[in-house]
Amino acid sequence: MNNNQINFLEPDTMLLLYARGAFPMADEKGVINWYMPEIRTIIPLNNFNFPRSLKKIYYSNYFEYKFDTQIIEVIKNCADRKETWISNELIEAYKGLIKKGNLHSVEVYKDDELVGGLYGVTYRGAFFGESMFSKISQASKCALIKLIEHLNEKKFKLLDVQYQTEHLSMFGAVEISFEEYESLLMESYKTDTKF
Repeated sequence: MNNNQINFLEPDTMLLLYARGAFPMADEKGVINWYMPEIRTIIPLNNFNFPRSLKKIYYSNYFEYKFDTQIIEVIKNCADRKETWISNELIEAYKGLIKKGNLHSVEVYKDDELVGGLYGVTYRGAFFGESMFSKISQASKCALIKLIEHLNEKKFKLLDVQYQTEHLSMFGAVEISFEEYESLLMESYKTDTKF
């Protein structure tokens, strides 16, 4: 079967590709390609960094947090920027993963308004982080801490964040080889957990 006959955005195929370490991104023309970089970035769930500057706001009642109540809204907010890899076609494809129970969001609210959040895909004990957004200062950072705490509580083994950024490095994100990454994937698949 050639590539033209495979629907790479069909939910089961998407999950299979994620499970092998690939992730989708649309280019500036809207064409969706799957990527599998040689160097991957993860946040070690058993050894992450909680920035001191964030603790005060996180432990106050400044924000309210929810899971999976406005997944598509979170994705659309993540896509709402000058240049984005999150195309409308990809958003439609994500809906299939939501129906299967494999796409999740962490939402941050201030005065009942969605002000930040993130989303990602799960497969057994792995969480593949996709994107985050923030409408007010610290909202996406607090969403990430909430995610890490939740994943640890649910006994997840892997938090994949794809690429290293300054934003992620403050949480202890590290770059690893694809061989190391594959070994972590295999380990995470031994864990049958639910988000």
